[in-house]
Amino acid sequence: MTPFAEILAEAEARAGGAEALAGRMPDVSPPEALRRITDDRYLSLMTRRVFRAGIRHSVVDDRWPAFEEVFRGFEPGAVRAMSDEELERLMKDERIVRHWGKIRATRDNAAAMQGVAGEFGCFGDWLAGWPAGDIVGLWAELAARFRQMGGNSAPRFLRMAGKDSFVLTPDVVRGLNRAGAWEGKPSGKRARAAVQAAFNAWAGESGRPLSHISVTLAIAGSE
Repeated sequence: MTPFAEILAEAEARAGGAEALAGRMPDVSPPEALRRITDDRYLSLMTRRVFRAGIRHSVVDDRWPAFEEVFRGFEPGAVRAMSDEELERLMKDERIVRHWGKIRATRDNAAAMQGVAGEFGCFGDWLAGWPAGDIVGLWAELAARFRQMGGNSAPRFLRMAGKDSFVLTPDVVRGLNRAGAWEGKPSGKRARAAVQAAFNAWAGESGRPLSHISVTLAIAGSE
């Protein structure tokens, strides 16, 4: 497998230098910051990610104040209490993106978030305590507990929340292939475990967070 130092050098050359590359790195929040975020903000972020999937992000983002209003500030108990009739009325509200599956998923995810809070105290405690060395395990848990969190939605939500995670974008996959970490597109539990092991090795070599390694790999693997 290619050493991370070589991947970094390639990415810096493509990005226009070390400083330019550093400017493209996402923010990573420490555990204490993740714990301070309230459950309603996590539900808001998760819902935004769900509605962003498959459409231009600005379409959702421009309407977000209305989403906050109709979903009661995303307080999990209040969203969970919304009736079927209330959800159906949202399909006529032109201020938001009207997608029945995603609207229903918001209520289900509010209930799931309350379930996590019941087990761990709050969603932020659960997120903060999950080890970076098994971030693919967190993806699987999010997909199992919450609706519309499959594919890259879980890692993208984590990136939005500030939880350290890599994302298997096409450029990252190309970078993994070129580095000899995996051949082809990683799919399935075995593939994800192998990719996690590669990221863990590069993290140990470089001391960098997974998300920064991910972006570096994407730039080095870009066409």
